[in-house]
Amino acid sequence: MITVTYQVQGMTCGHCVNSVSTEVGALPGVENVQVDLDAGRVTVTSQRPLDITSVRNAVDEAGYDLVSA
Repeated sequence: MITVTYQVQGMTCGHCVNSVSTEVGALPGVENVQVDLDAGRVTVTSQRPLDITSVRNAVDEAGYDLVSA
């Protein structure tokens, strides 16, 4: 398993957490998504390394901005 933490901008509430968790969690190979709302961090555990573009697109689809990995 591989765990990577991403910095996401714009999340402010529980709905934000659910949106990001749902979109990122739908990526192939993702096992777990944990969102730290206060810190703006999304920690993703996956079976293999995720393509940063796929993660960025999933976060964007949820309505937020991926700042860094």
